[in-house]
Amino acid sequence: MKEIIAYDQQLFVFLNNLGSTTYDGFWLFLTKQTHWTPFFLVLLLVIYKKIGWKQTLFLLVFMAALITFTDQFTNLVKNNVQRLRPCNTPNLQGLIRIVKASDTFSFFSGHAANSMASATFLYAVFHKQMSWFKWLFLWPLVFAYSRIYLGLHFPLDILAGFAIGSCIGYAFSRLYVNAEKRSFFGFIFRS
Repeated sequence: MKEIIAYDQQLFVFLNNLGSTTYDGFWLFLTKQTHWTPFFLVLLLVIYKKIGWKQTLFLLVFMAALITFTDQFTNLVKNNVQRLRPCNTPNLQGLIRIVKASDTFSFFSGHAANSMASATFLYAVFHKQMSWFKWLFLWPLVFAYSRIYLGLHFPLDILAGFAIGSCIGYAFSRLYVNAEKRSFFGFIFRS
């Protein structure tokens, strides 16, 4: 395990040092969830046009539950593993660019888990109707890389967040599809 952590730190140092002060503002902007609001609104509009307002409301309830579950599970793991963030790791001081600091724990990335869970959920639900939804996976990649760039997460934190987020997103998509098929939900939420 020590070798994996050492390799993870080396890869982080390399990726983090690719940044420059010229682009710091850009990556600080990208890392804030609220700055993605126009993207989410366009996505919501596309979904609404495809399935109607009642089914969209039903979908939003599932998305809220998905994000809440993913976020709480992430915090549970972080508080039990207690891995220091790169910006707080003593042996990395002076070797990395710290653009943003945080005193919370690092493993695994909530940004990576939540964005991948959401992308996986939406792709699993809509890929047959809208094949271009595969491009949604670019969002978690860019969003999560911002965490490495800023000095907040190791690559392994990101990869674990992606893996766990994918599993949660897929599980919630199955729950959504099954709930949608039930006559009660079909009666209430059909357009």
